[in-house]
Amino acid sequence: MDNIRQRVPARPVRFLDALRLHMRNEGLAYTTERTYIQWIKRFIVFHKKRHPDEMGVPEVEHYLTHLSEERDCSVGTQRIVLNALVYLYSRFLDKPLEGLSFSQAKRPRRLPVVYSRAEIGAILSHLSGPSRLRVELLYGAGLRSAELLSLRVKDIDFGSNNIYVRSGKGNKDRTTILPQGLIPDLRRQIERVRILHEQDIVDGMGEVFLPDALARKSPNTAKELGWQYIFPASRVGPCPRTGVVRRHHLHPTALTKQIRQAVKAAGIHKPARAHAFRHSFATHLLESGYDLRTIQELLGHSDISITEIYTHVVNRGSKGVLSPMDSLNPGNDVREPSPLYLIAS
Repeated sequence: MDNIRQRVPARPVRFLDALRLHMRNEGLAYTTERTYIQWIKRFIVFHKKRHPDEMGVPEVEHYLTHLSEERDCSVGTQRIVLNALVYLYSRFLDKPLEGLSFSQAKRPRRLPVVYSRAEIGAILSHLSGPSRLRVELLYGAGLRSAELLSLRVKDIDFGSNNIYVRSGKGNKDRTTILPQGLIPDLRRQIERVRILHEQDIVDGMGEVFLPDALARKSPNTAKELGWQYIFPASRVGPCPRTGVVRRHHLHPTALTKQIRQAVKAAGIHKPARAHAFRHSFATHLLESGYDLRTIQELLGHSDISITEIYTHVVNRGSKGVLSPMDSLNPGNDVREPSPLYLIAS
């Protein structure tokens, strides 16, 4: 249950508790909160556990330069750390960091890992039941792993063929496509959830974690089938906020392990990552002729420039570009290219 916000005192005494409360009042997503807290802790430890209020621009510059020159961090990582420290000083401590000068990270962001359609099929052939359904949803709907595991029964709309993604990255809601071929398996999975949920109620449990203040406003909602996770954990455990024994969703490490085993069994030598199925979803839609704006909306990207990275990994052969090598026959005679591949000058 590590994606449930831990309770902090209304009047916190500890520095990090006060910082967490400030982030929640500002409406930051819990993933952002955890990331910022993690890097702020590292910043404090790096400077021999000095209080942030006793430090400022020189210490921030020193740490950012250390990450670049000694830790060889990527541009993206350095930017996240900078954002965390700017939040700490500018918004929490009200001490804006002006005139920052530090060594910029040089390691560029890498192109995403993308599986071909044949590789997707090979991976799926080594999965079955709910394990296969999870990977099919990652690929078929372009979901992040956290979005997949957070899906509840009510988020699947069979009538409109939509999947509702609640509180995704950036704490935003969106809809994405519901693959038609997965509907029978999804209905069977929801039936499994119903049977498991009814047994939990018989055992004196059956409550699920509810977001925001819903548990206080409507306490009986926690036992409704619609709010149960589509992929529940195999065991129950105490909630970190209330101590109530509940059944949460499947842990991300279980999903990662299943994907790693399937990729290895399929004989694929690319990295085994859950996020690669989301990358493959976007790339294959682009290859099929869908426009970037549509793909951006399905993925939930705030900026289309983020979506544009998939233009660098799209299969160029299907977009009309023919390698000069492919115009040679075994006898090294140049053959005429097909009209399909002619490019206007």
